[in-house]
Amino acid sequence: MAVPVVDPERYPAQLEAKRTRISQRFAALAPPALEVFASPASHYRMRCEFRVWHEGDDLFYAMFEVDPQDPKNKRIIRLDQYPVASETINALMPRLLDAIRDRPVLRRKLFQAEFLTTLTGEALVTLIYHRPLDEAWEAEAQWLQAHLGVSLIGRARKQRRVLDRDHVWERLAVDGATLAYQQVENSFTQPNAEINRAMLGWARSATRDSQSGDLVELYCGNGNFTVALAGNFRRVLATEISRTSVASAQVNLAANDIDNAVVARMSAEEFAEALAGEKQGRRVSEMALEDYDFTTVLVDPPRAGLDAASCERLREYPRIVYISCNPETLFDNLLQLNDTHRIARFALFDQFPWTDHCECGVLLERR
Repeated sequence: MAVPVVDPERYPAQLEAKRTRISQRFAALAPPALEVFASPASHYRMRCEFRVWHEGDDLFYAMFEVDPQDPKNKRIIRLDQYPVASETINALMPRLLDAIRDRPVLRRKLFQAEFLTTLTGEALVTLIYHRPLDEAWEAEAQWLQAHLGVSLIGRARKQRRVLDRDHVWERLAVDGATLAYQQVENSFTQPNAEINRAMLGWARSATRDSQSGDLVELYCGNGNFTVALAGNFRRVLATEISRTSVASAQVNLAANDIDNAVVARMSAEEFAEALAGEKQGRRVSEMALEDYDFTTVLVDPPRAGLDAASCERLREYPRIVYISCNPETLFDNLLQLNDTHRIARFALFDQFPWTDHCECGVLLERR
């Protein structure tokens, strides 16, 4: 991966280039004017991972730049600071290395460091080793945890030592409310917290006045959108295949006093079969699908987008909220739906400044 060159003065120009590119790419679908949500120009990533490079007595963070002409040729990039990472991560980076440099038990065969932080300054640090972690390591790690004022986890092959806790709590101000999210180590969370706030606010706005109907959400993760949107609907049924994410989503619903949403552990494909009456069993009967009146579906699929069959099933819903991390697969899916649904709102969320990546949000309404 290339290390982004951060120059805040150039940020408006790079965002405008993305706006132009997305507007032109989707022009054939006649969307409304693109709503553009800017990121902070620097210090926007709440989570990062770095290789820890050992060079004699020296110890530093490293990333690798791959030669596009020869993918096997990787150049080591030394990182003393990382301006795309949160202020908390940048403050911790030198403190962590300074603390372990002369402590052999903590330093020996340390391979990688991962940081998970929040807008309120909470931090979780995971240290990954190429050796087993024993009681001596844990005693030293307890000192390090207290010294840095963070929660610390150690990982090695078939080992995971959690000293304090395995999560942080992010609190996001969205639409006049403060939403609390448990974010668990080594599971997916939105990396750009300010853009996540913008996405949640946009989705709430797009689905306002929906209390007479129900929402079904596919790929719900840790309940990121579920928590924000539950108040807009009579009931919410969210599905997710990851066991860790389902558990975290349930914690997040409870933390925000949400009692009209249920999270079911099921893939999007399985749920579609259940909805069509093609799948039975205990999990399906527990969902009591006959009690719902789904007026809106929210999908937030991986980069591959929706396969043709899954996309076809979206036609059944009067309203579709589609969050996409890949404009190309989004375009293909929207093209498939274009004869039955029109684009009512279209948004660009600059999740990853200084890269070509674009996150989009689309509200589709039945024609």
